[in-house]
Amino acid sequence: MLTERHVRSFSAPDDVIEIESVRSEIVSLKGIAVARTTYQPGWRWSTHVRPVVGTESCQTHHVGYVLKGKVHVVLDDGTEFDMSAGDVLDIRPGHDAWVLGDEPAETIEWMGARSWIPSRGALTERVLATLVFTDIVDSTGTARRMGAHAWGELIIAYEQRVRDSLARFRGREVKQTGDGVLATFDGAGRAIRCAVALREAAGDLGLTTRAAVHTGEVEVADGDIHGLTVHEAARILAAARSGEIFVSATTRELARDAGLDFEDRGEHHLRGLEGSLHLYAVREA
Repeated sequence: MLTERHVRSFSAPDDVIEIESVRSEIVSLKGIAVARTTYQPGWRWSTHVRPVVGTESCQTHHVGYVLKGKVHVVLDDGTEFDMSAGDVLDIRPGHDAWVLGDEPAETIEWMGARSWIPSRGALTERVLATLVFTDIVDSTGTARRMGAHAWGELIIAYEQRVRDSLARFRGREVKQTGDGVLATFDGAGRAIRCAVALREAAGDLGLTTRAAVHTGEVEVADGDIHGLTVHEAARILAAARSGEIFVSATTRELARDAGLDFEDRGEHHLRGLEGSLHLYAVREA
């Protein structure tokens, strides 16, 4: 028999939805969703939410209470008003709103709690991908020895070779990391071969790199990727030494028919991760 719940706490919410400058914690009690939402200074619905939901104005009916801060509201018919700490709010659909001043605003809402901002699942897409993380070894020292101008020209040449290699092996550049790159691939074998090509391209320019190749599910949002797989790949990269390409056991198994040669490096306990990962190094041809 299920025990009826009479009290819920925002310290243990059913859902947390977070996008730039706003965080909403939601609990449900007897079929009613209640949200505690915090809006950071500078937040504005038309700036931070409209690009996500795609409507000209917020189409949710909000009923709630302002805990702190101050918010300005403009209805579609031109009506404007402020709401401050201690105010009960009832805002009909069709409006814009933004935080006033340098203090975050915080509200409790029991109507419109879930509908005005998409759930995390709607904001992201989970896909299976093989990640390649690279890093230029001793980039700071090399830049100091070469001088800013020469180093800048070298990095431009290297980044062009990175883009050429990614195109050759059908990789997608996620972002530059200052002295390396993060890219995704839909095939483990191509990802490893690209990592080898990147190592060779760096060597041709007198640079030494290290790399990590790892496979798992990632969350894709706004062109970037997130999730445990990304953290694991970064830790695998940190474990690799100069000139090495470390590959996780999962990726090696997926690439078993790719004709690549690996050296077993055993179990590694990586900082910030539970358990261990079995890693392999790609042998140089």
